[in-house]
Amino acid sequence: MKALIAATVFGVIMMFSGIVMHNRKSIATLAVALFAVLTGISVWDLISAPCDAPQLLFNNMLRLENLSLWFCVLMTAATLLYVMLLHKEIENVGSHVAEYFALIFFILTGIYLLATFNNMLMLFIGIEILSIPQYILAGSDKYNLKSSEASLKYFLMGAFSTGIMLMGITLVYGAAHSFNIMDFVSMLHSESLNPMALAGILFIIMAFSFKVSAAPMHMWTPDVYDGAPTPFTAFMATIGKAAAFFAFLRLFHVAFANLSSHWTTIIAIITAATLFIGNITAVFQQSVKRMLAYSSIAQAGFMLFAVLAVNAAAWHGIIIYAAAYSVATIGLFSVLVKLKDYTYDGFNGLAKKEPMLAFSAAIFVFSLAGIPLTGGFMAKYYVLLAVMQQGHQMWLIIFALLMAAVSVYYYFRVIAAMYFKAGDPQIASPVTLGDKLLLGLTCLIVLLLGIAPQLVM
Repeated sequence: MKALIAATVFGVIMMFSGIVMHNRKSIATLAVALFAVLTGISVWDLISAPCDAPQLLFNNMLRLENLSLWFCVLMTAATLLYVMLLHKEIENVGSHVAEYFALIFFILTGIYLLATFNNMLMLFIGIEILSIPQYILAGSDKYNLKSSEASLKYFLMGAFSTGIMLMGITLVYGAAHSFNIMDFVSMLHSESLNPMALAGILFIIMAFSFKVSAAPMHMWTPDVYDGAPTPFTAFMATIGKAAAFFAFLRLFHVAFANLSSHWTTIIAIITAATLFIGNITAVFQQSVKRMLAYSSIAQAGFMLFAVLAVNAAAWHGIIIYAAAYSVATIGLFSVLVKLKDYTYDGFNGLAKKEPMLAFSAAIFVFSLAGIPLTGGFMAKYYVLLAVMQQGHQMWLIIFALLMAAVSVYYYFRVIAAMYFKAGDPQIASPVTLGDKLLLGLTCLIVLLLGIAPQLVM
């Protein structure tokens, strides 16, 4: 897999570029160029992949399939969009600009492993490569105590969840006598269910709940997302979370599909709790950034529907949701970083002062709320459709629709502040023509995903 090797090499290049290059803009320009090259390489991996059968690499530890490679392309392209939108803000976080971009490349390495793993050891390595750079990025603002607190909380909770995952992997290995997830299909059956396997699956569900910020392992999310530098919060809440969900889906739909009758009820309860806690708590927030943290929990509740539905439609659902949610949230954070005040009052009158910022924010908010003709609507439609095709948990679909109605309230508070309240919002950095063009492109992507979702499926 060329993209996996390229992401690692580009990360090393960015680390050494900080030694020989001292101009932040030059470093950021190099990073954008390398991300563009990496996107091209990931597309080439997809084009050159054999269509008739999966390709196994590294002693069958990685399994390259068209769907997995396509997910890698989408996440790489989303990262390129993220860097183009927020590279100026990344430059201003601290003095180690090259290292920040290097860590993002290493995170992409973890994402590629999570999208293609065929072995539990590769799953664990991918999770750690994804997580450890995020612990560092969360605490990258050395002059902000909230950033240091966010990094410490994230690291401690992450280490705790890593231990839980290792215990789960150990128990599953004890039951199946293999780390290869394809072996689980033949060795783990409902008829002769090993209690050790069921306990291991429960531990793995708890560990993944932390990684995707699902209840009851969601407590770290608001403090970490609020305390981390805003540009890195945008990345952690979108691309990093989407990769963890894809790995969650891949493991449970491939390895544990035969045991779905034993774990779907647990996932359903976690989904309901996540939707309720995320949406209800978001209603009471006064900071838009903290609201988006709780909103990410609520969005995780919808993405859990793809895990709950063990069918082909679930794969379509997670792909469209990962793309739509990532693009809209990155776009909204790119508007947020332009403001000095992150409260709702900080958005008052934005439509008059910066019409393009307000229009873009409105499109992104519409998508996150699931308004028709946006990517967010189609994302919610496909994950709910997957569960409906399963024929179970109809009560959960009704509950999710009620929670989606609740989400409209706190999302539309942003629109009300921008268009219907008077104010003079303080702009943190100038909004250039390039910023407006990139925001327009992001809005176009969100609308295209709503009108023609088959583009990413």
